[in-house]
Amino acid sequence: MRAGTIVFFVLLVILLTVVSVQYGLGRLPGDIVVDTGGFYFYLPFTTAAIVSVLLGAVFWFFRR
Repeated sequence: MRAGTIVFFVLLVILLTVVSVQYGLGRLPGDIVVDTGGFYFYLPFTTAAIVSVLLGAVFWFFRR
């Protein structure tokens, strides 16, 4: 796999993860949320994994 393809795939996963969190897919079990009053941290680990698997399946299907 070429480096450009990997960079494109990673950027697409990041973009789709951000969009999916903003439009309702966020807060899945496995996503890391730390909320301590004045500090809020959210790491959508499970959401990114789901988006990555779906994109991988789509790219695999079209590559065949």
